[in-house]
Amino acid sequence: MSVGELVTLMRSGVLQILMLATPVLGAALLIGLVVAILQAVTSIQEQTLTFVPKIFAILAVLALLGGWMFTSMREYTLHLFMQIPDMVLSKM
Repeated sequence: MSVGELVTLMRSGVLQILMLATPVLGAALLIGLVVAILQAVTSIQEQTLTFVPKIFAILAVLALLGGWMFTSMREYTLHLFMQIPDMVLSKM
């Protein structure tokens, strides 16, 4: 396995992680921002108020996109397993 192939595998892995994490992190960020603005407007200083809406938003995103996330990760994993023989044979 050459350095270029390794860099390509690492790059595709990082892109896969970013693609799968972005919807969940985006929902948590958006809900946190909305709750923080509402807290600032109403002068509520409760620190734990953002946790419950964030948890519900994350669960909703996972319920909506969980199938796509699983399929995407499964395809990536199968692609990696298909690459293993080529990696081993190129070493010989």
